[in-house]
Amino acid sequence: MKNFAPLSRLLHRAHPPHGPLMLMYHSVSAGATTPAWPWAVSMAQFKSQLDYLSDNGYLTPTMAELMAAPERFAGRKVAVITFDDGYLDNLYACDSLASRGMRASWFIVAGAIGRDPHWPDDGRPDGRMLNATELRAMRAEGMEIGSHTMNHVRLPEVSYDDAKAELIDSRHILEDALGAPISSFAYPFGAWNDTIADATREAGYAAACTTRTGWALRDNDPYRLRRLTVFNTDTLGSFVRKLAYASHAVSWYELVRYHGGMVARRFTG
Repeated sequence: MKNFAPLSRLLHRAHPPHGPLMLMYHSVSAGATTPAWPWAVSMAQFKSQLDYLSDNGYLTPTMAELMAAPERFAGRKVAVITFDDGYLDNLYACDSLASRGMRASWFIVAGAIGRDPHWPDDGRPDGRMLNATELRAMRAEGMEIGSHTMNHVRLPEVSYDDAKAELIDSRHILEDALGAPISSFAYPFGAWNDTIADATREAGYAAACTTRTGWALRDNDPYRLRRLTVFNTDTLGSFVRKLAYASHAVSWYELVRYHGGMVARRFTG
């Protein structure tokens, strides 16, 4: 039953959105084979997810567009599509988005532009990262380029001065490479705290996103935006349920418990 997409679509229609969503991707591999890396999806998965968003009336603004005028999107279905790190295979994803008239935001590790990643290998894609020419071409297609630090570090675990340098230097390098301002940021590993959020604002960013689940604007704070991770194991059905509940806890078992609890509270409250 985990692949029962029709029921997932019914649940989606029964749960109108409570605000914009943000979706987090990392890597999109060619073909239909499920990648081994949990944070990668196949091109077949990705295209089916984009088609569902398009067919169901979702707007896909960049993160900067959403945060510049969130009132423009009130009452609309909104899914901000984001990519972390900047792997070379993201070019396939960019083509798929552009061909559908959709946009996304990319958070780039500025110290690895055009080079092999230098952070610990946890099964991530092999090969180099996107280079400056490719990033400029993506921006010309309407995609947003944002920062993901210089070195993909956990910002709360380094000194305050080092954290500020990671934030400021990465923005300057990306601005020089693109000839355009950089206003959006994503915390590597989703690691942040109040001090880091304040430092991000002071470094000149207009908004930053985390890996906490929920509706993107739930905290009413531009430096604590929430995102939903799209994993290699996500079927179209589980993807649709994530859209409906703004949560990762969307297995049928978890949803039965959730709705059963709601019913119980209604009769005992």
